Amino acid sequence: MYTQLAENLAPLFTPWKVGKCEIKNRIVMTSMGGTNLLGWMERNHFDKEAAKFILDVARHDVGLILPGCQPIYNPMFGQWLYKNDKMYRDLAAWLPEFHATGAKLFVQLTAGFGRAFTISETMEKLYTNRVLRFLAKPVMDLERITAAPSPLPNRWSDKVPSREMTVAEIKEIVEAFALSAYKLQQAGVDGVEIHAVHEGYLLDQFALSYTNQRTDEYGGSFENRYRFAVEIVQAIKARCGADFPVSLRYSVLSKTKGMRQGALPGEEYTEVGRDMAESERAAKYLQEAGYDMLNCDNGTYDAWYWAHPPIYMPENCNLADVEHIKQFVDIPVVAAGRTTPRAAASSIAAGKLDGAGFARPFLADRAWVTKMIAGKEADIRPCILCHSACFNMAHYKGVPNDQDLYDSLHLSRCAVDAETMQSRKYYIEKTLSPKRVAIIGGGIGGMEAARVLHLRGHKPIIYEKSSELGGVFISGSAESYKGKLRELLTWYRRQMEVLNIEVHLNSPVDSIDKFLAADMPVIIATGSSPIALSRVPGWENTIEACDFLRSDYAETKDQRVAVIGGGLTGCEIAYELALKGAQPVIIEMKSDLIAQRGVCLANSSYLREWFALQKVPVYLDTTLQKVEADRVICRGANGEKLEIPCDKVVSSVGYRSAPLAPAGKQVYQIGDCRQVGNVRTVVWDAYAAAMKI
Repeated sequence: MYTQLAENLAPLFTPWKVGKCEIKNRIVMTSMGGTNLLGWMERNHFDKEAAKFILDVARHDVGLILPGCQPIYNPMFGQWLYKNDKMYRDLAAWLPEFHATGAKLFVQLTAGFGRAFTISETMEKLYTNRVLRFLAKPVMDLERITAAPSPLPNRWSDKVPSREMTVAEIKEIVEAFALSAYKLQQAGVDGVEIHAVHEGYLLDQFALSYTNQRTDEYGGSFENRYRFAVEIVQAIKARCGADFPVSLRYSVLSKTKGMRQGALPGEEYTEVGRDMAESERAAKYLQEAGYDMLNCDNGTYDAWYWAHPPIYMPENCNLADVEHIKQFVDIPVVAAGRTTPRAAASSIAAGKLDGAGFARPFLADRAWVTKMIAGKEADIRPCILCHSACFNMAHYKGVPNDQDLYDSLHLSRCAVDAETMQSRKYYIEKTLSPKRVAIIGGGIGGMEAARVLHLRGHKPIIYEKSSELGGVFISGSAESYKGKLRELLTWYRRQMEVLNIEVHLNSPVDSIDKFLAADMPVIIATGSSPIALSRVPGWENTIEACDFLRSDYAETKDQRVAVIGGGLTGCEIAYELALKGAQPVIIEMKSDLIAQRGVCLANSSYLREWFALQKVPVYLDTTLQKVEADRVICRGANGEKLEIPCDKVVSSVGYRSAPLAPAGKQVYQIGDCRQVGNVRTVVWDAYAAAMKI
């Protein structure tokens, strides 16, 4: 079966056991919100879209699959998970098809979110208005949903604090875990996973001393803080039997300095959560309580970049800590968190690890394991760790979770694959009328449109004004830490070759009339143009962000570089400058860095905290007034004049759409030329336009 498998990957494809459950290989798809088999933030039901996604992953050589976490008590409508019998019958009817793949399924169950529940502006209004709070209770009882071990501030909002849970509520949840696990067992599920003494969710808030100030049997001592998690596994084992596997999602270290304060890689800090000494004891204690596996990473919602690593985090960022904790238990241990297959395989071969956990790579390419086995890694569409479709909960000064309701209810979609968890909206339908289609612009959007058009049976032709495909993405992937983005660019260029797409480089198009005269549909993918603050004296002496990204950073070593604009692009440039030995200064007119929708808190908080740790000067509420030869003149937050010395000035103040022509009957504008966005909007736009032709 594995004839083409590289030798250094072979340890991943050996069988192992969790309890008495044998699993065919060591690849584990870890749980992601949105891939929930029994619904997510809506009435509990057997979710056909999630089932389709999970089945597709199972058919591509994955050993163990964990769907998205299922709240025991649903935040929406207040349902108990164990009460919908039809849902379990539907699950039971589907499971034979799943098990025919040879994969195993553990359903992840969660006690809830406590202070980590993502509060939106609408929720703030519901909570702060007593009448609305009362009227909303049947749909969303925020006081119950956000309840925690002790009165605590919410991670996202100062307006919706958490109250202390009662002992009766705890006992009710423990019983609900047992009843739900039993229903899942009866349906034919292979095991369950408890979420979690992990990531600062409710059970972890009980376990951690900085969030648990209780004085009853669920607070104070080590045993009391972990009692909730212990009672859950004991109740499940009592109901389902000792042989029914129960995994635990587990954060080895909290990596947390305090409320809303994470600890960055390599930072010296005082741990307020679970340090290694406590973790060594806790892992053994939880094994003795009855847990059959530890599915591990690090972090809390206060240090969210450990559990949801952005591209700035190092690969295998949690692996060493997970390998360490394995020494203290006899049950299988899985590591997740930017894990690379080869590093995991090496660790498994050395006996330092039992399973390798992967999540978002499956969103980008459900078949990546099969392709890896076949030695076709060049065909794997990479996850770029952007979080812009799967987890785009944005947070910055003055706002709670700034996220569209549609995004909040539909997680685990993918910026680079429109079909992921959206198969009814984006799908390949063969055309009955093949056409030649002109695509003006060979960036990511143009290439995605060409790919989909070809798969549908059309004949796309790309006209690119420059000498290479990629457009602005070439600049956007230039920083040293953006290897995954460069992999995506390479993948798209390869697709153009594999699919034999006709491409004309060095072919600027000034008018689309000739295409329309030939009765050809036209897709405009000409992107955007940078905004120029031409009224600012000296602006012509600034270097535009994309131009700067393609320049030689070595020239900036030890130089002081002023970055005008503290959005994501400006902050990533400043980050790269600092990594390369320059001295960046960020000047932003808003009251916070990366104050924009669509950028996940895991990503933005990393950059904000990194700049603070490295003492990178940041001027907020500051407006550029003038650019001089050796300085910029600004107006500060209080109206004061600021003179900031610098050797170079980089402009990153945003972009405007730059369409070649207006949209028409046969003209389709996509991506940034229609509306400036991000990789997600470009890829999805391109796919949607290609479906229409």
